[in-house]
Amino acid sequence: MRTFFIDFMKHRKAALMLSLLCIAASLGLIFVKGLNLGIDFTGGNVVQVEFTQPTAIEDIRQVLTSVGQGGSVIQSYSDRGVIIRISANEEEARRQTVESLRSKFPGMQVIRLEKVGPVVGEELRQEAFIALILALAGILAYITVRFQFRFAVVSVAALLHDAVITLGIFSLTGMEISSSFIAAILTIVGYSLNDTIVVLDRVRENWKNLRGTGIVDLLNSSINQTLSRTINTSVTTLLPVVALYLWGGEVLRSFSFALLVGILVGTYSSIYVASGLLAEWWSKVPQKG
Repeated sequence: MRTFFIDFMKHRKAALMLSLLCIAASLGLIFVKGLNLGIDFTGGNVVQVEFTQPTAIEDIRQVLTSVGQGGSVIQSYSDRGVIIRISANEEEARRQTVESLRSKFPGMQVIRLEKVGPVVGEELRQEAFIALILALAGILAYITVRFQFRFAVVSVAALLHDAVITLGIFSLTGMEISSSFIAAILTIVGYSLNDTIVVLDRVRENWKNLRGTGIVDLLNSSINQTLSRTINTSVTTLLPVVALYLWGGEVLRSFSFALLVGILVGTYSSIYVASGLLAEWWSKVPQKG
């Protein structure tokens, strides 16, 4: 039994306006400032070295951070050998990296130095974009069949809202976008969709009361009925993500930060974007059934 009731839909218009402003600002940042693409997207340099004694990855990264290459990909292939992928294409950056490592680890041998192209090339980006469109179309079709068309549209709108704002925050902060960021975005989409579906499923269960209560009160009741589940899921998901961000190291920082932003924005969008859009749409263009 609920001991409190929050009138979420009372502020739906202000929330939707805030979301529109955030989306516009995010798109502006993306087109004007751009994104800080990592080596997976831009290419860079590969440095293969071997040390005179076993060396910890953390010590190597600390040296790289001192020359502005803290986000480099470090892959160990033996207890003394590592392959380092640095994002900078300039030969000077490669030279500074090698010199800083040699000063910290005397006797280090350079096995290989070469430039490499992007792992995520133009063709792969196009294929990823096509896959995204097909996935959104599939989500739209499934929710239309499982629920109804309006539920599907507001669900997809909430997903796009989350992805665009997350990209905008990455553009604003200048955090590097690597291939792990793609995994984070897909995780955010899945999390946000699941949260939205839980709310809409309760809306469907309460749909028989639409005539007596109206769409706004029905949505408010449904959100409040699932609120404890939403809070519990968000908090228990945020705890390990915050731990990853604080103590996961440089490699996981971009991934965990994207998840952190996505969970917060996704929880908000499930309540205000999806439900708010549905309330406005139904209030202006009601349907029978």
